[in-house]
Amino acid sequence: MQVQARKVSDIDWQAWKPTEKATLLFVIKGGRILLIHKKRGLGAGKINGPGGRVQPGETPKECAIREVEEELLITARGVERVGTVRFQFVDGYGIEAEVFTARGFDGTPTETDEATPLWFDLNELPYDRMWPDDRIWMPLMFAGKKFTGQFIFDGDKMLDAAVVEEGQGGAHARWNGHVQVFCA
Repeated sequence: MQVQARKVSDIDWQAWKPTEKATLLFVIKGGRILLIHKKRGLGAGKINGPGGRVQPGETPKECAIREVEEELLITARGVERVGTVRFQFVDGYGIEAEVFTARGFDGTPTETDEATPLWFDLNELPYDRMWPDDRIWMPLMFAGKKFTGQFIFDGDKMLDAAVVEEGQGGAHARWNGHVQVFCA
């Protein structure tokens, strides 16, 4: 199914239904973040947070913890929801992901057939190897703010984006080919 939306404003996000629901979980500790080099599936070859699709009967938080265990062989601790990101692709695929952070973990991050663990300083992220939306909403996550983002993609190319800080009603970011500053 083709979706005619090329801008965030083309979609009624209140009525929008994703094709799938998923999660992302970022372990942030000591000014560093644990990311992965994704080996397969959506985003293969990119650097991202561990995550995956929510299974029937599973809460998003349970999914986030399970996916980190499967992808990195660690158990996340101090897990908190920080946001929601909604992606609509022009080919008709839509995915809604709940974003979580963790303050710690048990075990040793280990490479699996799904992912290679990589640690980065928060101020030195490899945005050029990540999904383009990450540079828009991740600064809110690092600042401890909750957010909701909507993004339109054509393959790997982001066509439009909007991010709102939850509970603030006025803090927005818009994207028009380059990163915009969040403003009240």
